[in-house]
Amino acid sequence: MSKTIVGSKTMVVSPHYLASQAGNTILQKGGNAFDAAVAVSACLAVVYPHMTGLGGDSFWLTYSTKDKRIRAYNGSGRSGFNVTRDVYKGKSSIPTRGIESVITVPGMVDSWDAILKEYGRLSLVEVLEPAIEYARTGFPFSKDQHENTVKCIEMLQRDDDAAAIFLPDHKVPNVNERFIQADLADTLKEIARNGRESFYKGELGKRIIHRLKEKGGLLTEADFAEHKGVWTEPISTTYRGCQMYQAPPNSQGFTGLMALNILENYDFSSILEGSYEYYHLLVETLKRCFQDRNHYLTDPDFHSIPLDKLLSKSYAQKMARSIQFDRARHIQTQSVGSDTAHAAVIDEEGNAVSFIQSLYFEFGSGVVAGDTGIIMQNRGSFFSLDSSHVNRLEPRKRTFHTLMPAMAFKDGRPRILYGTQGGEGQPQTQTVMVTRMIDYGMDPQQAISEPRFVWGRTWGEATQELKIEGRVPLAVIEQLMAAGHLVKRVGEFDGIMGHANAIMVDDQGFLHGGVDPRSDGAAIGR
Repeated sequence: MSKTIVGSKTMVVSPHYLASQAGNTILQKGGNAFDAAVAVSACLAVVYPHMTGLGGDSFWLTYSTKDKRIRAYNGSGRSGFNVTRDVYKGKSSIPTRGIESVITVPGMVDSWDAILKEYGRLSLVEVLEPAIEYARTGFPFSKDQHENTVKCIEMLQRDDDAAAIFLPDHKVPNVNERFIQADLADTLKEIARNGRESFYKGELGKRIIHRLKEKGGLLTEADFAEHKGVWTEPISTTYRGCQMYQAPPNSQGFTGLMALNILENYDFSSILEGSYEYYHLLVETLKRCFQDRNHYLTDPDFHSIPLDKLLSKSYAQKMARSIQFDRARHIQTQSVGSDTAHAAVIDEEGNAVSFIQSLYFEFGSGVVAGDTGIIMQNRGSFFSLDSSHVNRLEPRKRTFHTLMPAMAFKDGRPRILYGTQGGEGQPQTQTVMVTRMIDYGMDPQQAISEPRFVWGRTWGEATQELKIEGRVPLAVIEQLMAAGHLVKRVGEFDGIMGHANAIMVDDQGFLHGGVDPRSDGAAIGR
């Protein structure tokens, strides 16, 4: 098991070591945590292209020592003006791949601009330099990208632009083969020179729309021109003396807070970590939270979400009383995408950023916008075509979003920055990480590396399955099965568990960084 990296001044964690290095380089050049976070974000768009990219969305939690304030930035895009349910008449759901799934404006580039303008110290040219260099000269093709490319090869072959990039010479590159994205390098250079406007209102945006329209796309230049992310207040609750923060809806972040409210009703000193009781309690807690999430979550501009009720301690007590320690509850599941990348940065001044970005499914829609090198997200495919559904498709609407960066504060200062890849698995893995660090005193690396579970589906067929890693003792698995859990034992360090990261600040101010052994990540501190 890897050891937690401890820094005395700064810390960067991400699911790819080159992105972590990019963030550290920016810090050493005099940038702050916000500059470094944008550098990491852009670099991930290059070196983890199956997980994230310029055609996707992002959510951010930021803490500035200057104004001593935690804020959230919602970098998710809205559906197009012309995107209505009538477009999909005769279909039961929006296709999850292909051009029909490209119906929301990508929000990530806008979020870079917002973060840097509000808090950054360096220019966009300086911050994007590492990403541009990796796209232009290439980087070692990762094992994770190789596995996902093999998995998605048929889909990538359907789009000539995607195949030209991700299947050079009509084949999947070998692990550690140099992988170059020349078109993406040119796109990043254009954004570095001309800023967000080039993407949303300039020639670059027009080229994106032109190519998508040629493929039958519904997004327009007006959709891009109208896009703007939103600074907002995070939502929060308390847990064991810490103030826990999440991004508000349309993020599913409130699910993570609800889970902690329920678990606070239990004395973990009498529950052994890794035992049947531990796994059963967490799974049953999260199922109850998912029921409310599935019922309420959508764009709050379109439908009221009763957060006061959902985040109240009294409501949590009521749900805690419904949990039976000898019986599993079955609830309805739904499809939630799994491709995501979380990262976090703390700088020498104590500024902190926890952010997460995504294309939704692996390689998103599988559609690349011509010679821009940008693969478009399929996030809009999560809208419902049922007119009575709270998350029904409507023009200019943000969909139910899985992205949920998190922070925990102690005594008014950042204590833990944490998050993970994995759709439905995000609130599950976050809850595991928090309980292990706060209740059981684990460092971030141990909390991430110990065996994990994921209940339900990330995307694909509906299932009540409880996937659990093979390192969990057989006796515990047998107890879970006896209680009615549909247990599926998976690999010892299985990628279905997602790629988690965390930074914890100890009482001396030292920074402890942990990254997922299931990823290609690195924690870099100094």
